[in-house]
Amino acid sequence: MVYLLIVSLIWSVSFGLIKHNLEGIDSNFIAWTRMFLAFPLFLPFLRHKMLTPMLSLRLIGIGAVQFGLMYSAYLYAFRFLEAYQVALFTIFTPIYVTLINDIYSRRLQVFYLGLALLAVIGAGLIQYQNISYQGVLMGFFLMQASNVCFAFGQIEYRRVRRQYKTLRDREIYALLYLGAVIVTSISTTATQGWHNIMDLTWIQVLVLLYLGFLASGLGFFLWNKGALETNPGTLAVFNNIKIPLAVLVSLVVFGEKADLSRLLAGGGLMILAVVLAERQSRKKEPELRLKEEQNSS
Repeated sequence: MVYLLIVSLIWSVSFGLIKHNLEGIDSNFIAWTRMFLAFPLFLPFLRHKMLTPMLSLRLIGIGAVQFGLMYSAYLYAFRFLEAYQVALFTIFTPIYVTLINDIYSRRLQVFYLGLALLAVIGAGLIQYQNISYQGVLMGFFLMQASNVCFAFGQIEYRRVRRQYKTLRDREIYALLYLGAVIVTSISTTATQGWHNIMDLTWIQVLVLLYLGFLASGLGFFLWNKGALETNPGTLAVFNNIKIPLAVLVSLVVFGEKADLSRLLAGGGLMILAVVLAERQSRKKEPELRLKEEQNSS
């Protein structure tokens, strides 16, 4: 849970940096830059001799979906949506995390699904505004595609790591970023976004370095590591914890405005969901781990 909280704090700054510093840059190029910078961080630790070809392809595929396709859909959605609409439409991610995990496990855990819905309500209290639906349908579907990709990657990586317990995260993580680099390279070429390299200011370079090395490189590593060590309910809830944190950073650092009563109410609901998830996990985790191991074998 600590890893998920650390990453949520790191990501909460990213929203403001992207909003106020990277406007006008091709979204696919931003996604490629983040993945290209993250990839070499774990390349020295890669132990490819310990991996079978099928497992290597599986890890590359996870990264291609969770990071590559997710970023392509997420950043492209900004063409159709305002920033607050993008934030609002991410609140569906916890539902996808819970449902995908239940599909894999061949069961429906109503309790964790309820906590995911509670987190959605909390995020909705903070982010809700009167939305004009004219022209946002495409953006909405892009965001749902992004949410599904991110949710799938978290659960699938969690399954891989529990199936191959002798592997260590840092020894395989470069393959996930390799998958993302492949996908974002294709999308950047398709949109002819490479010309942005020559147009970057020094401020934008520094922002991209932060996003690539810290937010994406270290952030995604710690996030999947935290996903491995926590239960599906807490993982689902933390997918929305970043929203109130991002609002708080926007208020303090970037001078933006928000409804403090909604922030407190929504954040309180999410904290309650985390507490309930952790309490339930202490009762059910031994049984759930046994079932997950049986299903992943």
